Amino acid sequence: MSEPIRVVIADDQALVRGSFRLLVDSTDGLAVVGEAATGAEAVEVSRRTRPDVVLMDVRMPELDGIQATRHICSDARTAHVRVLMLTTFDLDAYVYGALHAGASGFLLKDTPPADLLTGIRVVAGGDALLAPRVTRRLIAEFVDRPSPERPPATLDGVTPREREVLTLVASGLSNTEIAGHLHLSPATVKTHIGRLLAKLSARDRAQLVIAAYETGLVTPRSR
Repeated sequence: MSEPIRVVIADDQALVRGSFRLLVDSTDGLAVVGEAATGAEAVEVSRRTRPDVVLMDVRMPELDGIQATRHICSDARTAHVRVLMLTTFDLDAYVYGALHAGASGFLLKDTPPADLLTGIRVVAGGDALLAPRVTRRLIAEFVDRPSPERPPATLDGVTPREREVLTLVASGLSNTEIAGHLHLSPATVKTHIGRLLAKLSARDRAQLVIAAYETGLVTPRSR
């Protein structure tokens, strides 16, 4: 049997943490390995337990969810950890910064339990949780906001075929769907995405989507 996906739950409300723990621990293939009530604790617990996924509340004491995500994603000890942000409002102002910090996706706290479990598996598998309309809107809003911390993305060195693949990634398509659209094998698509990640210095597909918007390759849809 394969090892379960290891999850850390970071939320300042004990009742929320308990509810998420019960849900995750009662699901085959998932296991909670730690909890955190503050952003600083989330960083410490992630370093100690080396989880696959952190469910991170955006608004946390000591360090907010964005700062905690930045610490986790930039630390060599936890660089493999995927962060799934949880927010109460679909236009929470904190969410924009979380994209740059390295978050792999977003869910609302009132998301149905089945969707939360799916989200954990999606980001643990290395994909970004980009399909929901709210996430695409958040990304569009994010790239409209200038940030001195975020150097502008460029497509220097990106081939025409890679631009096609990047456009489809930004549309939320999976590797299999991209392969069908471009009449390529899934393995070839995976190779193109690997090269895009390297060329654009992107952590994962979420940051590829950001690059697609920032460079104008994809324009924000009407919101």
